[in-house]
Amino acid sequence: MGRREAIAVLSVVNKTRSTYAGYVEFSQMFSDSNMNIKIVLNEDSELTDGEHGFHIHRFGNIKGSCGSATGHYNPLKKDHGSKESDVRHVGDLGNIRIVNNQYNAVMIDSTISLYGQYSIIGRSVVLHSGADDLGLGSDASSKKTGNAGPRFACGVIGIDSDGFDESSASGITLSIGVLITMLALLIS
Repeated sequence: MGRREAIAVLSVVNKTRSTYAGYVEFSQMFSDSNMNIKIVLNEDSELTDGEHGFHIHRFGNIKGSCGSATGHYNPLKKDHGSKESDVRHVGDLGNIRIVNNQYNAVMIDSTISLYGQYSIIGRSVVLHSGADDLGLGSDASSKKTGNAGPRFACGVIGIDSDGFDESSASGITLSIGVLITMLALLIS
């Protein structure tokens, strides 16, 4: 299997309407390769400068201000931690530093994947309004969520048609499902 790519379009969480916040591109050369993650934010997203928790959440359902995405993607039932930690949720990607509504770097992670039983395709990516304490806080929530605060923006991770092994019929079906979910959210 060759290179796979996926994308999530981020929408700002707002009780009255959904607005475009940017997008996240995921690319992985092989199943055992590191994941490259590029985050591009809309200049008008109104995200405050500083550290913001960035995670993969369990479900690709982003209804209800992203609440239906539930918690961090954690199929191995580990405590919350940093992306460099051996003890972490699969979906723990730590913090990104926002300066003037921008994040200008490519994040690399060795745990998340676009391949296999723990693939992130069809799940959601969430950008939080506060900093993730990386599981180092003194309360029980730290080991579960990192205390990153409310969800600022989220999106469903879908297959990028330019970078996917076309022989996988389940991937094509999943892309259609992601598209339908995104359209339903825009209409509602």
